[in-house]
Amino acid sequence: MGSPFGDRLRDLRKGKGLSLERLAELTGSSKSYLWELENRDVPRPSGEKLAALARSLDTTVGILVDEKTDPEAAPVQDQVFFRKFRELDKDSKEKIRQIVDSWSKST
Repeated sequence: MGSPFGDRLRDLRKGKGLSLERLAELTGSSKSYLWELENRDVPRPSGEKLAALARSLDTTVGILVDEKTDPEAAPVQDQVFFRKFRELDKDSKEKIRQIVDSWSKST
């Protein structure tokens, strides 16, 4: 049986359109190791592996290991986006808001 960590890892990987094989190449891991992380309740990877996974999946280690994250609340990709959005400066946030507003006006 999988774990919340494995579920997040799988969701992020699939969200980026990556196969297990490609993620293994990007992180210096084996395909079978990543499958185990996604599908079995195994110990978490080392900090080095977590950093490589986060980097390859364009997320943070915090998102990968945060067991308090409710996967039903929002897709993991949305959680990553909003964490990054909160770190932006005021002007960047305003530009993004304007872009989103222009999309909603065109529909």
